[in-house]
Amino acid sequence: MAKSPNKPAETADTPQTPSKEVWLAGLGALAQVQAQGSKAFEKLVSEGLSFQRKSQEQAQQRLQEATARLTDLAQDFGQQASVRVDKLEHLFEERVAKALHRLGMPTLQDMQVMQARIHALEEQLAHTRAAKPATAKSAPTKNATAKATQVASKVTAKKAASPARKKARA
Repeated sequence: MAKSPNKPAETADTPQTPSKEVWLAGLGALAQVQAQGSKAFEKLVSEGLSFQRKSQEQAQQRLQEATARLTDLAQDFGQQASVRVDKLEHLFEERVAKALHRLGMPTLQDMQVMQARIHALEEQLAHTRAAKPATAKSAPTKNATAKATQVASKVTAKKAASPARKKARA
């Protein structure tokens, strides 16, 4: 069985072996990929851009949500700290006020009442001075002189009585 060199070429009508059909199918797929390759590439690029935009939008949204949560937490923390500082300040003021009260120190309200009384007394004194006619300095009155004399004599009498008492006890 010798092969003849002048064999006619296989035509489409002749049956082909399965391996050859697979090969031809692969070549046909390659031809389609080459023809549609640029279109497929462009489609993949546009889908990639779309995916990237969506991802960035979601990331921005999550970042904004996290920022809002942190801001709320910071405000809550600030308010709680402020309330605690106010309570501590009030407690400190109360304790200082109690300590000052025990020492007999007047409160702010006591000082305000005293200032009001002093102001009223000053006004009253100014009215009494304005009502009296301006006179020259007068000598002390007899009542004032008498009282001073009585006080002086009592002091002298007590001093004199002290040595006598000591001698009587001895």
